[in-house]
Amino acid sequence: MTPAPIVAEVPGSRNDAINLMVRNGLTGLPVVRAQDGSLVGIVSRKDIFRNFEEDQLSLIMKRNCITISSDAPVEKAAKIFSERRIHRLPVIEGSSLVGIVTPTDLLRLVKDSKTPLVAEDVIRTICVTAYEEEPLSYTVEAMRISDVTAVPVLDAHGKLTGILTDRDLFSDQMKSPEALKALGIDGGDYAGYRNVLPLFYSVSEDYFDDRKVREFMVRDPLTVFKRTNVAEVAKIMLTNDFGQIPVRGTKDELVGMIYDVDVLCAIAGNTND
Repeated sequence: MTPAPIVAEVPGSRNDAINLMVRNGLTGLPVVRAQDGSLVGIVSRKDIFRNFEEDQLSLIMKRNCITISSDAPVEKAAKIFSERRIHRLPVIEGSSLVGIVTPTDLLRLVKDSKTPLVAEDVIRTICVTAYEEEPLSYTVEAMRISDVTAVPVLDAHGKLTGILTDRDLFSDQMKSPEALKALGIDGGDYAGYRNVLPLFYSVSEDYFDDRKVREFMVRDPLTVFKRTNVAEVAKIMLTNDFGQIPVRGTKDELVGMIYDVDVLCAIAGNTND
């Protein structure tokens, strides 16, 4: 686990959480009560993505989050990640937050394992794709409805040309403060919105951004073969800081997407608690 994790506080705002994530290179945070530091929830980019119209952190975060004790076996954490498909597991001693564990922390164990599993064995979700020439606003809404954090991007021939992730939607792509002013955003809010401009443009009713998916996607993404061993998939994810990788078949066709939580089933074991 990571001890003494960075936390967001309630009362607080969406921009407070966004800026903490961006400054520290995080995808989510435990949320604690400012008065006593007690754990009250979890907030992630995905939660902000789903509820971008909300400003109050208390209305965006997930309440009653799943936790784990510091003396629990790692297999139990892996099973929770794999089955519940969450990405942050607060570590509790008594009522105190003492750490947080993420799938990335456990990928090292998969990398060093002797698992017989291959990529196609552990794909768990339907693969939602995007077309490189469609407006970003359309794709963002499709991602929200489908509840996915990444989409492989295809060209007019159905060939994989890129990948678009929630990380790309939360990137700093602001070129001019004038664009923010056009959206009616005061100078004091620049930092928060600057870090989510692609996402903000795509969901704002007052501003339409007709830029295409190809302008935001990562081109020629790294892929794995459907028969690639899961230990090797874990190694690739760790080396490149990936949370997901497109999977291809024998004719280089797109087979699906494999996520870090899918890979963890290799060490999840058969814990009963």
